Amino acid sequence: MSSSTAHNMQGGRCFSSVIRKVQVTEAATAAHHERPALKIPEPSPSRLYEEPCISTSTVLYLAYGSNLSAETFLGARGIRPISAANVHVPALDLTFDLAGIPYKEPCFANSRWRKMTPPHPPSPPDRYRKNRWYKGLVGVVYEVTLEDYATIIATEGGGASYEDVVVPCHPLMKGAKTIDQIPTTKPFMAHTLLCPMLPTATTGGSVQRPDPSYAQPSARYLKLITDGGQEHHLPEEYMRYLCNIRPYTITTKKQEIGSYIFLGIWFPIIMLLLGLSKILADDEGKLPAWFANVMDFAFRSAWFSYDNLFKKIFGDGERTMQEEDDEEARVGNWNEKLGAIHL
Repeated sequence: MSSSTAHNMQGGRCFSSVIRKVQVTEAATAAHHERPALKIPEPSPSRLYEEPCISTSTVLYLAYGSNLSAETFLGARGIRPISAANVHVPALDLTFDLAGIPYKEPCFANSRWRKMTPPHPPSPPDRYRKNRWYKGLVGVVYEVTLEDYATIIATEGGGASYEDVVVPCHPLMKGAKTIDQIPTTKPFMAHTLLCPMLPTATTGGSVQRPDPSYAQPSARYLKLITDGGQEHHLPEEYMRYLCNIRPYTITTKKQEIGSYIFLGIWFPIIMLLLGLSKILADDEGKLPAWFANVMDFAFRSAWFSYDNLFKKIFGDGERTMQEEDDEEARVGNWNEKLGAIHL
């Protein structure tokens, strides 16, 4: 297989991943009144330290985005974890650089290998609140069956859009106030998924924005993450960071009109391609190369039309406009949510 064909296949699969994330987010938020109760036992030390992360019957899977939420993981995806543990993963950083759908779900959570960082918070702080956490990724390691892990891979868009990597995870106490930058607990290994950012010169791969940190996640997507953090009693320090991330909000009539037109044009195409992908995918969830190319072309075309037409006429579909004027009000709203979860 040629390099360009491989990249194009990955692009189509990243597109499939994004669309499935949109679908799962909608399903999870629509079923809010059916929110499953979280009563998941902690894993035994022998499972964490004496068995491989993929054993003969179960997998240790690290979640860090909307899969923290019971509405998404147990509800929309139908996963039934055997056990769960809060963890600190210094090798990774949480990012929101996975491009989504303008005006609806501008971006989704992702992770990346962490760069060498100074021992103290960078000064001055990063201009983007999403980038102001400097202690590495915090998440939950679920022990799941092999069948459920296959479901996770499939509902995240299949193995070609994400890299399945193994990372060291340090256990965290539930309800902790702060996180040590250098963890002191004994690590164990777990699998997780990350979508790598390919070089901008390639013709395939995921859509990469000029500034990967520019886009803001939607309020409903952020709520799934913060709800999940609350359910698992993640450390207060990390919850404050999550709750201070500003969500994307449409603030003008032009944006509202633009969103109706953009989604009216592209969303039926997106849903058609999603339906066809379910029919054409093989048993491992992989798509034929020609269809991956079609999906990649559609996704790039949607973003091209946004960059060159919709954004110029109707306004920003990735980041809240007039942000400086409204910053304190929006941060206050998220801080109200933080207070409501009784950390």
